[in-house]
Amino acid sequence: MAELVEFAKMNGLGNKILVIDMRDRSDKVTPQAAVTLNADAATQFDQIMAIHNPKAPGTDAWIDILNSDGSKAQACGNGTRCVVQALAAETGRRTFTFQTVAGILNAQEHEDGTISVDMGKPVFDWNRIPLSEEFFDTSRIELQIGPIDAPILHSPSVMSMGNPHAVFWVDRDPMDFDLERFGPLLENHPVFPEKANITLAQVVSASSLRTRTWERGAGLTLACGSAACAAAVSGARTGRTGRKVDIDVASSPARQPLTIEWRSDDHVVMTGPAEWEWSGKVDPSTGAFTRDEEPEALAR
Repeated sequence: MAELVEFAKMNGLGNKILVIDMRDRSDKVTPQAAVTLNADAATQFDQIMAIHNPKAPGTDAWIDILNSDGSKAQACGNGTRCVVQALAAETGRRTFTFQTVAGILNAQEHEDGTISVDMGKPVFDWNRIPLSEEFFDTSRIELQIGPIDAPILHSPSVMSMGNPHAVFWVDRDPMDFDLERFGPLLENHPVFPEKANITLAQVVSASSLRTRTWERGAGLTLACGSAACAAAVSGARTGRTGRKVDIDVASSPARQPLTIEWRSDDHVVMTGPAEWEWSGKVDPSTGAFTRDEEPEALAR
């Protein structure tokens, strides 16, 4: 058995996150550990954010991200906010720079407790999202679910926010759709060689959207930060909204919006809350864990 490490059970608008402290260690959280943790109701999660020592100069940590099926994820905005809250509680600092597979992320905790994460620049080139076939205009591609003459979902906007996204625009509440049935089909569609996050987005106003997401490698999720960013960017890109919107994540119990701004420098900044639930210690190789009696681990 590997030496146990500290972890915190957290969430970002209901997006279930495990923040695991792997600093000063050479090993990683294994896919087996991820699957085991997700199988337990107490530690069921959407993403694991494993904090490692920094690899690049000028960064505070390398973040290794795992989905609940044990696969790797490139980006997780809600999880990044949880990491910021955890490290801010530990260090007293407010600003951080992280490195992930998707690149460098800058983040800041504000006085009101909300956290902003610079998610970087969106990618629209079909071969970099990636898609399996060429589309000149990725703001609307040919893809649909349902009858040809009356599709249930069709013509998504596709892009990458460090991970591939497809945003389907709907004219009623996203909760009205059977995303649990359509999500797996669309996530694994051949047009997405690396699979994709699938989001339903409804325009509420020029400055607000309502979304629901089937998350690649995790399934139906209460919230997905990078998907909210993709929806906001796609809304502005297709003329449905302005460049700053509030996202009402339909399935989130928090009922607190994410604010997404697609800035003039092309960077997408997401601002929202993070919440600590409880802490414990975990074996990163097997997923065996113990729960602390008092909140004394990574975050409070």
